[in-house]
Amino acid sequence: MRTAVAETPDEDYERPSGCTGWLVRDLVCHLVIDAQDVLITLVTPAETEPTADAVTYWDLVEPPTGEDPLDALIPRLAAAYVEPRLLKFHLDDVGSAAGRAAGLADPDARVSTQDKVLTVGDYLSAYVLEWTLHHLDLIAHLPSAAVPPAETLAAARAALEKIAGTPFPASFSDKNALLVGTGSRTPTGTETATLSEIPAKLPLILG
Repeated sequence: MRTAVAETPDEDYERPSGCTGWLVRDLVCHLVIDAQDVLITLVTPAETEPTADAVTYWDLVEPPTGEDPLDALIPRLAAAYVEPRLLKFHLDDVGSAAGRAAGLADPDARVSTQDKVLTVGDYLSAYVLEWTLHHLDLIAHLPSAAVPPAETLAAARAALEKIAGTPFPASFSDKNALLVGTGSRTPTGTETATLSEIPAKLPLILG
């Protein structure tokens, strides 16, 4: 994903992202905060037993209304960078540090975040889903941009299916399962008919 951000032309930072109300630059700013969150969480050990795993880490929430103060803060922070190269540099700097920290961390160690205790392995698995979805948000209106790796899409789909409690139709590609399942793309008529057989309430808005 850091490569995808680095390769995004400067002029595309003013294009809409797949996150409603956010430009590409706003989404990249959010990714910087996400990377900081990973660094903070990996050095926040917990002594108690896990209270969540990679699936129950996620809460299903209502679609965003734009009234969340953090949602409003992100565009202002992103605008403060002024130039896309500064955003690219900050994400590469903090994101690469988060990647190194993740690689060094004991997957069985327990950490605390958002009033939950998880193993490092489960926490990082949750972020595979988070960042795969955001990679798709990044390139939503950039048709020439590279999609996430196939293995990452497959892992994210498997995670979303566990959250839904049911598999998505085999006719859906991994990418389309993620986009339709989270409401990032409106299903076609044929897809809607297929999805009617799924008991889960769609879309799944993760928070």
